[in-house]
Amino acid sequence: MAATFASRMRAFIDSPTGPRTTHFWGPVANWGFVLAGMADTKKSPELLSGNMTSAMCVYSALFMRFAWVVQPRNYLLLACHASNESVQLYNLQRFLRFHYGDSPTVAKLQDPK
Repeated sequence: MAATFASRMRAFIDSPTGPRTTHFWGPVANWGFVLAGMADTKKSPELLSGNMTSAMCVYSALFMRFAWVVQPRNYLLLACHASNESVQLYNLQRFLRFHYGDSPTVAKLQDPK
C-alpha cells in the first residue's frame, strides 16, 4: 500500500500538470481571486465595483475556456475559474440589484424623507 501511494505521489509530482510546472502554481495562486470574491459577498453591495466584478467574470470565462483547450487539460485551473465565475456572478447580481433593482434598500436611499 505504501509503495502504491509513493509511486502515485511521484507520478503526480513528475506529471505535466504537477507542482514542478506553472500548470500547477498558476491555478493555486488564482484561488486568491476566489477567496477575495467570497470575502466580497459579506460586504454591502454599494461597496462593490460593477466594472471590476464584470471584468473578473469575463476573465474567468476566458480562462475556463483556455483551461479546457490547453494540452494537457488543466482541471485545477478550470475548477479555480469556475469557482471564481460563480462567486463573481453572485456579486454582480448583488451589485445590479442594489443599483438598478427594485429592492427596499434602493427605495430607501432614493426617498428623501
